Amino acid sequence: MKITNIYHGLAIPVLRAGLVFILIGAGWLIYKRLPEGASELNLPNAAATLQIVLDHAPDNSASSLDIPVELYPVDIVAVRHEFFTEPRAGKRFEDFLKERMRGRSPISGQLDKQGRGTVVLTPGNWWLHAKLTGDEDLEWRLPVSITGAKQTVELTAQNAYTRTKSF
Repeated sequence: MKITNIYHGLAIPVLRAGLVFILIGAGWLIYKRLPEGASELNLPNAAATLQIVLDHAPDNSASSLDIPVELYPVDIVAVRHEFFTEPRAGKRFEDFLKERMRGRSPISGQLDKQGRGTVVLTPGNWWLHAKLTGDEDLEWRLPVSITGAKQTVELTAQNAYTRTKSF
C-alpha cells in the first residue's frame, strides 16, 4: 500500500500543476486571437472629435457667421420645461440641470467665418444648440450620437429647429 500512496501523493501535485498550465495556456490563446487595439475599443472616456459645418446660403453676410455652438449631454429645452412645469421648492434650475447631466459638463465651441468648427467630446448622446442671426434667424437643436473617433454634423436650413424672419 505504500506504493499506491506514493503514486497518489505524486499524482495530485502533477495534476494540479497541469490544470494551472492548461488554464494559463487557454488564456494566452484567447489573448492572441484578440484584434489589435481591442483594449482601446469601448473606452467610455475616449475623446471623439465632432466637426460642425454650417451650410449657409450665399445671401448671408460673412460677418454673421461667427456664431457660438453649445453641446449638452441632455436636451436642455426639455430639462428647462420639466423644471418650470413641475414645482420644485427650494431647488435652483442650475442644481436641477447638474443632476440631469449626471456629472457631465456642457461643451462650448465657436464656428469661424467660414462656418466651420471642431469640438472634442466623450462618446454618448449630445444635443447641439446654435443660432445664426441675420435677416433670417436660424436656430438648431439637434440630437447628436457620438460613436466614432471623428464625426461631422452639417447645419442646414432643412435641419434647423426654427426659422424666423426679421422685419
